Amino acid sequence: MKTLFDETMINKMKIKNRIIRSATWENMIDESGKLNNELIKIYEDLAKGGVGLIITGTAYVTEDTKTLSGHMGINNDRFIKDYKKLTDIVHSHDCRIILQANYAGKDEQMLKPIELTQEEIRAIIKSFGDTAVRAEKAGFDGIQIHAAHGFFLSQFLSPEDNKRMDEYGGSLENNSRIILDLYNEIRERIGENFNIFVKINCIDSINYEKTFEACKYTCIQLSKKGIDGIEISGEINKKLSPYTESIFRDYATKIAEEVEVPIILVGLNRRPAIMNEILNKTEIEYFAISRPLIRQPELVNIWQEDINKMPKCISCNKCFKTVGNRCIFNL
Repeated sequence: MKTLFDETMINKMKIKNRIIRSATWENMIDESGKLNNELIKIYEDLAKGGVGLIITGTAYVTEDTKTLSGHMGINNDRFIKDYKKLTDIVHSHDCRIILQANYAGKDEQMLKPIELTQEEIRAIIKSFGDTAVRAEKAGFDGIQIHAAHGFFLSQFLSPEDNKRMDEYGGSLENNSRIILDLYNEIRERIGENFNIFVKINCIDSINYEKTFEACKYTCIQLSKKGIDGIEISGEINKKLSPYTESIFRDYATKIAEEVEVPIILVGLNRRPAIMNEILNKTEIEYFAISRPLIRQPELVNIWQEDINKMPKCISCNKCFKTVGNRCIFNL
């Protein structure tokens, strides 16, 4: 019988348990994109708190895509030294850490979609390769491509957003091409021990079936190429209650049956009993958590002492309205 506290391997990365801190926007970085000691302390507390793997808050890969406040940068070699300090601290607590990389889109693209030229797309693909090289030099255990939650890459997979009729749109194969090209670019430029993950929407708020088919197709193709981990996320819609625990489990279960790669389930993972049930009844291997760890960074250690302990997080989302995403009950 598998448990949440099994020691496992992804590629050549040893992870002490199956609980992952999902990427979380900390909203505490200034315009420079530079790490600060307060944020490093948050990651150290998470590592001390028992999670097996941390996926960082998203980091922008180009200077012109700083469209959201408080995000980290990874678009320049000057960031490497500070990130190396972070990875050394996290590793000292027997925890692994992966950098989430994102191209959010330029400000004008946020207001009105603009069809990029293929040359512009190739430049974005290269920027992810540059980012992976920096992340590897900084001591990260891998990189996660952010292709979920309505950002730039997820729009290519969405039949509602992608109206292109060239090699990057018009079919499942073409819609997924940019993500596969990103994977190829990164894999060609980094070592074999450096892990490549992707975070991807299994469903959105508009076109459920087509979005899921695009997700499944892309995951299958990435699995064939040898991607190391896939985190299944999505958007809440009228088909899903926002209070359902492990909310995307049915979609993630179907994808896990189709691929030969570890599947990470994110979205309202709250009770170890339910996660253990999913672990033993499906092919899902890992569980990602965000908000409960904002209130209780030591939650995984608590579960090791008492697996029936409920998290204190009530999913009110008030943490996202504070600088640094502080739980309002901890202020």
